[in-house]
Amino acid sequence: MYTPKSLFMITISMLLFLVPMFPSQAGAQNLSISTGPKTNARAAALIDVTSGRMLYSARGEEILPIASLTKIMTAIVAIEHGRLEDKVKVGKNAFAKEGSSLYLRLGEQMTLSNLLYGLMLRSGNDAASAIAEHVGGSEEGFVYLMNEKARQLGLTHSHFANPHGLDAKAHYSSAGDLAKLTAYALHNPVFREIVRTKVKTAPNPNDPWEYKWANKNKMLRLYDGADGVKTGYTKIARRCLVSSATRNGQQLAVVTLNDGDDWNDHAKLLDYGFSTYPLKRIVEKGEPAVQNADWVTGASFSYPLRTGEEQRIVKKLKLITPKPADFKLRARMEILLEDKLIGSLPIYTTAAQENHPTAASHR
Repeated sequence: MYTPKSLFMITISMLLFLVPMFPSQAGAQNLSISTGPKTNARAAALIDVTSGRMLYSARGEEILPIASLTKIMTAIVAIEHGRLEDKVKVGKNAFAKEGSSLYLRLGEQMTLSNLLYGLMLRSGNDAASAIAEHVGGSEEGFVYLMNEKARQLGLTHSHFANPHGLDAKAHYSSAGDLAKLTAYALHNPVFREIVRTKVKTAPNPNDPWEYKWANKNKMLRLYDGADGVKTGYTKIARRCLVSSATRNGQQLAVVTLNDGDDWNDHAKLLDYGFSTYPLKRIVEKGEPAVQNADWVTGASFSYPLRTGEEQRIVKKLKLITPKPADFKLRARMEILLEDKLIGSLPIYTTAAQENHPTAASHR
Protein backbone atom coordinates (compact mmCIF):
# COMPACT_ATOMS: atom_id res chain seq x y z
CA MET A 1 0.00 0.00 0.00
CA TYR A 2 1.31 3.40 -0.94
CA THR A 3 1.48 6.11 1.72
CA PRO A 4 0.92 9.78 0.78
CA LYS A 5 4.66 10.30 1.19
CA SER A 6 5.57 7.45 -1.17
CA LEU A 7 3.01 8.64 -3.73
CA PHE A 8 4.55 12.10 -3.59
CA MET A 9 8.02 10.63 -4.20
CA ILE A 10 6.73 8.60 -7.15
CA THR A 11 5.20 11.77 -8.60
CA ILE A 12 8.53 13.53 -8.22
CA SER A 13 10.33 10.72 -10.03
CA MET A 14 7.83 10.74 -12.90
CA LEU A 15 8.01 14.49 -13.32
CA LEU A 16 11.78 14.49 -13.33
CA PHE A 17 11.72 11.79 -15.99
CA LEU A 18 9.45 13.96 -18.10
CA VAL A 19 11.65 17.04 -17.98
CA PRO A 20 13.24 17.57 -21.41
CA MET A 21 16.98 17.15 -20.93
CA PHE A 22 19.93 17.77 -23.18
CA PRO A 23 23.01 15.56 -22.92
CA SER A 24 25.80 17.22 -20.98
CA GLN A 25 29.02 17.74 -22.91
CA ALA A 26 30.99 19.18 -20.00
CA GLY A 27 34.67 18.95 -20.71
CA ALA A 28 34.16 18.30 -24.41
CA GLN A 29 35.40 21.77 -25.27
CA ASN A 30 37.41 23.65 -22.66
CA LEU A 31 37.33 27.21 -23.95
CA SER A 32 40.08 29.43 -22.55
CA ILE A 33 38.84 32.88 -21.59
CA SER A 34 42.24 34.28 -22.51
CA THR A 35 41.35 33.55 -26.14
CA GLY A 36 40.63 36.87 -27.79
CA PRO A 37 42.25 40.09 -28.97
CA LYS A 38 45.79 40.88 -27.92
CA THR A 39 46.12 44.10 -25.94
CA ASN A 40 48.89 46.34 -24.69
CA ALA A 41 47.69 45.94 -21.11
CA ARG A 42 49.63 44.34 -18.30
CA ALA A 43 46.31 42.76 -17.29
CA ALA A 44 42.82 42.83 -18.77
CA ALA A 45 39.35 41.41 -18.19
CA LEU A 46 35.98 41.47 -19.96
CA ILE A 47 32.73 40.62 -18.16
CA ASP A 48 29.05 40.35 -19.04
CA VAL A 49 27.43 42.65 -16.49
CA THR A 50 24.05 40.95 -16.08
CA SER A 51 25.22 37.36 -15.76
CA GLY A 52 28.65 38.03 -14.27
CA ARG A 53 30.22 35.68 -16.80
CA MET A 54 33.89 36.44 -17.41
CA LEU A 55 34.37 36.47 -21.18
CA TYR A 56 38.06 37.31 -21.38
CA SER A 57 40.94 37.42 -18.93
CA ALA A 58 44.63 38.04 -19.51
CA ARG A 59 46.58 37.88 -16.25
CA GLY A 60 43.26 38.71 -14.64
CA GLU A 61 44.33 37.55 -11.17
CA GLU A 62 47.64 39.44 -11.07
CA ILE A 63 47.81 41.89 -8.18
CA LEU A 64 48.56 45.39 -9.46
CA PRO A 65 48.20 49.05 -8.48
CA ILE A 66 44.91 50.45 -9.75
CA ALA A 67 45.13 54.24 -9.36
CA SER A 68 41.73 55.99 -9.46
CA LEU A 69 39.84 52.84 -10.45
CA THR A 70 39.72 52.67 -6.65
CA LYS A 71 36.92 55.23 -6.84
CA ILE A 72 34.53 52.63 -8.24
CA MET A 73 34.61 51.01 -4.80
CA THR A 74 34.53 54.41 -3.09
CA ALA A 75 31.40 55.39 -5.01
CA ILE A 76 29.40 52.21 -4.47
CA VAL A 77 30.25 52.09 -0.75
CA ALA A 78 29.23 55.73 -0.35
CA ILE A 79 25.98 55.18 -2.27
CA GLU A 80 25.08 52.16 -0.15
CA HIS A 81 26.05 53.65 3.23
CA GLY A 82 25.42 57.37 2.77
CA ARG A 83 22.46 59.64 2.08
CA LEU A 84 22.69 61.43 -1.23
CA GLU A 85 21.02 64.59 0.05
CA ASP A 86 23.48 64.99 2.96
CA LYS A 87 25.67 68.09 2.97
CA VAL A 88 29.34 67.07 3.15
CA LYS A 89 31.80 69.54 4.65
CA VAL A 90 35.32 69.70 3.22
CA GLY A 91 37.85 69.24 6.04
CA LYS A 92 41.58 69.91 6.22
CA ASN A 93 42.54 66.41 5.09
CA ALA A 94 40.39 66.58 1.95
CA PHE A 95 41.39 70.18 1.21
CA ALA A 96 45.10 69.30 1.27
CA LYS A 97 44.82 66.10 -0.77
CA GLU A 98 47.32 65.87 -3.61
CA GLY A 99 46.70 64.68 -7.16
CA SER A 100 43.65 65.26 -9.34
CA SER A 101 41.22 67.61 -7.65
CA LEU A 102 37.91 69.44 -7.82
CA TYR A 103 39.66 72.33 -6.04
CA LEU A 104 37.14 72.35 -3.24
CA ARG A 105 37.64 75.02 -0.59
CA LEU A 106 38.24 74.38 3.10
CA GLY A 107 34.89 74.33 4.89
CA GLU A 108 32.91 74.23 1.63
CA GLN A 109 29.73 72.17 1.75
CA MET A 110 28.33 70.13 -1.11
CA THR A 111 25.74 67.37 -1.31
CA LEU A 112 27.02 63.82 -1.31
CA SER A 113 25.28 63.33 -4.66
CA ASN A 114 27.21 66.16 -6.34
CA LEU A 115 30.49 65.06 -4.76
CA LEU A 116 29.97 61.61 -6.25
CA TYR A 117 29.70 63.17 -9.70
CA GLY A 118 32.91 65.10 -9.10
CA LEU A 119 34.54 61.92 -7.82
CA MET A 120 33.67 59.82 -10.87
CA LEU A 121 33.71 62.38 -13.70
CA ARG A 122 36.77 64.43 -12.70
CA SER A 123 38.44 61.92 -10.36
CA GLY A 124 38.67 64.40 -7.50
CA ASN A 125 40.91 63.09 -4.73
CA ASP A 126 39.62 65.86 -2.47
CA ALA A 127 36.09 64.60 -3.13
CA ALA A 128 37.16 61.05 -2.28
CA SER A 129 38.57 62.07 1.10
CA ALA A 130 35.60 64.31 1.92
CA ILE A 131 33.17 61.51 1.06
CA ALA A 132 35.16 58.99 3.10
CA GLU A 133 35.30 61.16 6.20
CA HIS A 134 31.59 61.95 5.99
CA VAL A 135 30.32 58.42 5.35
CA GLY A 136 32.89 56.45 7.36
CA GLY A 137 33.58 58.94 10.15
CA SER A 138 37.22 58.97 9.04
CA GLU A 139 39.24 57.76 6.06
CA GLU A 140 40.25 54.72 8.10
CA GLY A 141 36.64 53.92 8.94
CA PHE A 142 35.62 54.22 5.31
CA VAL A 143 38.53 52.05 4.15
CA TYR A 144 37.26 49.37 6.53
CA LEU A 145 33.90 49.51 4.73
CA MET A 146 35.68 49.23 1.37
CA ASN A 147 37.52 46.09 2.43
CA GLU A 148 34.35 44.62 3.92
CA LYS A 149 32.59 45.13 0.60
CA ALA A 150 35.52 43.50 -1.20
CA ARG A 151 35.22 40.52 1.14
CA GLN A 152 31.45 40.28 0.60
CA LEU A 153 31.92 40.30 -3.18
CA GLY A 154 34.65 37.66 -3.07
CA LEU A 155 37.35 39.99 -4.39
CA THR A 156 40.22 37.83 -3.16
CA HIS A 157 42.96 39.74 -4.98
CA SER A 158 42.05 43.17 -3.63
CA HIS A 159 42.94 45.30 -0.62
CA PHE A 160 42.26 48.99 -0.13
CA ALA A 161 44.33 51.44 1.91
CA ASN A 162 42.62 54.69 0.87
CA PRO A 163 39.51 55.96 -0.96
CA HIS A 164 41.27 57.83 -3.79
CA GLY A 165 43.83 55.43 -5.30
CA LEU A 166 47.10 57.24 -4.67
CA ASP A 167 49.86 54.64 -4.64
CA ALA A 168 50.28 52.76 -1.36
CA LYS A 169 51.94 49.45 -0.55
CA ALA A 170 48.78 47.78 0.77
CA HIS A 171 46.53 49.17 -1.96
CA TYR A 172 45.93 46.88 -4.92
CA SER A 173 43.48 44.84 -6.94
CA SER A 174 43.34 42.76 -10.12
CA ALA A 175 41.64 43.13 -13.48
CA GLY A 176 39.32 40.24 -12.68
CA ASP A 177 38.32 41.64 -9.29
CA LEU A 178 37.68 45.07 -10.78
CA ALA A 179 35.50 43.52 -13.48
CA LYS A 180 33.40 41.78 -10.81
CA LEU A 181 33.20 44.97 -8.75
CA THR A 182 32.13 47.00 -11.78
CA ALA A 183 29.45 44.49 -12.75
CA TYR A 184 28.10 44.69 -9.21
CA ALA A 185 28.18 48.50 -9.12
CA LEU A 186 26.45 48.84 -12.50
CA HIS A 187 23.39 47.12 -11.06
CA ASN A 188 22.93 50.16 -8.81
CA PRO A 189 20.82 52.80 -10.63
CA VAL A 190 22.51 55.76 -8.89
CA PHE A 191 25.99 54.54 -9.78
CA ARG A 192 24.87 53.70 -13.32
CA GLU A 193 23.47 57.20 -13.89
CA ILE A 194 26.59 58.93 -12.53
CA VAL A 195 29.11 57.06 -14.66
CA ARG A 196 27.15 57.48 -17.90
CA THR A 197 26.95 61.28 -17.47
CA LYS A 198 29.09 63.25 -19.90
CA VAL A 199 28.81 66.68 -18.25
CA LYS A 200 27.55 67.66 -14.80
CA THR A 201 26.94 71.10 -13.31
CA ALA A 202 26.77 71.67 -9.56
CA PRO A 203 26.12 74.75 -7.39
CA ASN A 204 29.19 76.67 -6.21
CA PRO A 205 28.60 78.28 -2.78
CA ASN A 206 31.63 80.58 -3.04
CA ASP A 207 31.42 82.05 -6.54
CA PRO A 208 28.73 83.25 -8.97
CA TRP A 209 29.63 80.52 -11.46
CA GLU A 210 28.65 76.87 -11.18
CA TYR A 211 30.98 73.90 -11.16
CA LYS A 212 30.97 72.21 -14.56
CA TRP A 213 32.58 68.80 -14.78
CA ALA A 214 33.22 67.03 -18.09
CA ASN A 215 33.73 63.29 -17.85
CA LYS A 216 37.35 62.23 -18.45
CA ASN A 217 36.17 58.92 -19.89
CA LYS A 218 36.60 59.40 -23.65
CA MET A 219 34.89 56.09 -24.37
CA LEU A 220 31.57 57.86 -23.80
CA ARG A 221 32.27 59.83 -26.97
CA LEU A 222 34.37 57.34 -28.93
CA TYR A 223 32.38 54.10 -28.68
CA ASP A 224 28.78 53.54 -29.73
CA GLY A 225 26.76 52.43 -26.72
CA ALA A 226 29.40 53.34 -24.12
CA ASP A 227 27.86 54.10 -20.71
CA GLY A 228 30.70 54.16 -18.12
CA VAL A 229 32.80 53.99 -16.02
CA LYS A 230 36.24 55.31 -14.77
CA THR A 231 39.74 56.40 -15.77
CA GLY A 232 42.88 56.21 -13.64
CA TYR A 233 46.57 57.09 -13.67
CA THR A 234 49.56 57.26 -11.35
CA LYS A 235 53.26 57.05 -12.16
CA ILE A 236 53.38 53.52 -10.74
CA ALA A 237 50.02 52.17 -11.94
CA ARG A 238 50.29 53.92 -15.33
CA ARG A 239 47.14 54.20 -17.46
CA CYS A 240 44.19 52.26 -16.06
CA LEU A 241 40.66 52.18 -17.44
CA VAL A 242 37.30 50.57 -16.84
CA SER A 243 34.65 51.07 -19.50
CA SER A 244 31.18 49.68 -20.14
CA ALA A 245 28.85 49.61 -23.12
CA THR A 246 25.36 48.36 -23.89
CA ARG A 247 24.15 47.01 -27.23
CA ASN A 248 20.99 45.04 -28.00
CA GLY A 249 20.13 44.82 -24.32
CA GLN A 250 23.52 43.38 -23.36
CA GLN A 251 25.95 45.30 -21.15
CA LEU A 252 29.67 44.48 -21.05
CA ALA A 253 32.48 45.95 -18.97
CA VAL A 254 36.22 45.98 -19.73
CA VAL A 255 39.16 46.50 -17.37
CA THR A 256 42.73 47.23 -18.43
CA LEU A 257 45.65 47.91 -16.09
CA ASN A 258 48.87 49.58 -17.25
CA ASP A 259 47.79 49.99 -20.87
CA GLY A 260 49.28 52.73 -23.05
CA ASP A 261 46.67 52.20 -25.78
CA ASP A 262 43.62 51.71 -23.59
CA TRP A 263 40.99 53.49 -25.70
CA ASN A 264 41.68 51.28 -28.72
CA ASP A 265 42.08 48.14 -26.62
CA HIS A 266 38.72 48.71 -24.94
CA ALA A 267 37.01 49.14 -28.29
CA LYS A 268 38.57 45.88 -29.50
CA LEU A 269 37.55 43.95 -26.39
CA LEU A 270 34.00 45.30 -26.41
CA ASP A 271 33.64 44.45 -30.12
CA TYR A 272 34.97 40.98 -29.37
CA GLY A 273 32.53 40.46 -26.51
CA PHE A 274 29.44 41.59 -28.40
CA SER A 275 30.30 39.54 -31.49
CA THR A 276 31.61 36.38 -29.80
CA TYR A 277 29.30 36.16 -26.77
CA PRO A 278 25.91 37.54 -27.85
CA LEU A 279 23.08 37.34 -25.35
CA LYS A 280 20.92 34.28 -26.10
CA ARG A 281 17.40 33.66 -24.80
CA ILE A 282 17.47 30.21 -23.24
CA VAL A 283 14.06 30.13 -21.54
CA GLU A 284 10.93 32.17 -22.27
CA LYS A 285 8.62 33.20 -19.46
CA GLY A 286 5.48 31.06 -19.46
CA GLU A 287 6.86 28.20 -21.53
CA PRO A 288 5.99 24.63 -20.43
CA ALA A 289 8.49 23.27 -17.94
CA VAL A 290 7.20 19.69 -17.83
CA GLN A 291 5.54 17.55 -20.47
CA ASN A 292 1.87 16.75 -19.84
CA ALA A 293 1.64 19.04 -16.80
CA ASP A 294 0.36 22.58 -16.21
CA TRP A 295 3.73 23.86 -14.99
CA VAL A 296 5.33 26.86 -16.62
CA THR A 297 8.45 28.94 -16.15
CA GLY A 298 7.94 32.04 -14.02
CA ALA A 299 10.57 34.17 -15.74
CA SER A 300 12.65 34.34 -18.88
CA PHE A 301 16.39 33.69 -18.84
CA SER A 302 19.17 34.88 -21.14
CA TYR A 303 22.91 34.23 -21.06
CA PRO A 304 25.94 35.19 -23.19
CA LEU A 305 26.96 32.19 -25.29
CA ARG A 306 29.52 31.64 -27.99
CA THR A 307 28.96 29.42 -31.01
CA GLY A 308 28.36 25.79 -30.02
CA GLU A 309 27.62 26.42 -26.35
CA GLU A 310 23.84 26.50 -26.67
CA GLN A 311 23.84 22.77 -27.41
CA ARG A 312 25.62 22.14 -24.09
CA ILE A 313 22.96 23.78 -21.94
CA VAL A 314 21.29 21.37 -19.49
CA LYS A 315 18.00 22.09 -17.69
CA LYS A 316 17.03 20.28 -14.49
CA LEU A 317 14.06 20.56 -12.14
CA LYS A 318 14.33 20.58 -8.37
CA LEU A 319 10.89 20.00 -6.90
CA ILE A 320 9.52 21.92 -3.94
CA THR A 321 6.79 20.74 -1.56
CA PRO A 322 3.72 22.81 -2.52
CA LYS A 323 2.86 25.70 -0.18
CA PRO A 324 -0.13 27.96 -0.92
CA ALA A 325 1.70 30.93 0.57
CA ASP A 326 4.38 30.57 -2.10
CA PHE A 327 2.01 31.45 -4.98
CA LYS A 328 1.76 27.77 -5.90
CA LEU A 329 5.46 27.52 -6.53
CA ARG A 330 6.15 23.93 -7.53
CA ALA A 331 9.83 23.73 -8.46
CA ARG A 332 12.92 25.56 -9.60
CA MET A 333 14.56 25.00 -12.95
CA GLU A 334 18.34 24.91 -12.73
CA ILE A 335 20.23 25.83 -15.89
CA LEU A 336 23.74 24.47 -16.30
CA LEU A 337 26.52 25.00 -18.82
CA GLU A 338 29.20 22.32 -18.72
CA ASP A 339 28.06 21.26 -15.22
CA LYS A 340 28.25 24.84 -13.90
CA LEU A 341 25.05 26.37 -12.54
CA ILE A 342 24.42 29.58 -14.48
CA GLY A 343 20.82 30.32 -13.57
CA SER A 344 17.72 29.33 -11.63
CA LEU A 345 14.06 29.96 -12.49
CA PRO A 346 10.83 29.48 -10.50
CA ILE A 347 8.27 27.01 -11.85
CA TYR A 348 4.57 27.66 -11.16
CA THR A 349 1.24 26.10 -11.98
CA THR A 350 -0.59 27.96 -14.73
CA ALA A 351 -3.30 28.96 -12.26
CA ALA A 352 -0.78 31.09 -10.37
CA GLN A 353 1.02 32.47 -13.41
CA GLU A 354 -0.63 35.90 -13.34
CA ASN A 355 -0.06 36.55 -9.63
CA HIS A 356 3.48 35.61 -8.75
CA PRO A 357 6.72 37.59 -8.47
CA THR A 358 9.26 36.79 -11.16
CA ALA A 359 12.51 35.56 -9.70
CA ALA A 360 15.00 34.57 -12.34
CA SER A 361 18.55 34.62 -11.07
CA HIS A 362 22.00 34.24 -12.55
CA ARG A 363 24.57 32.19 -10.70
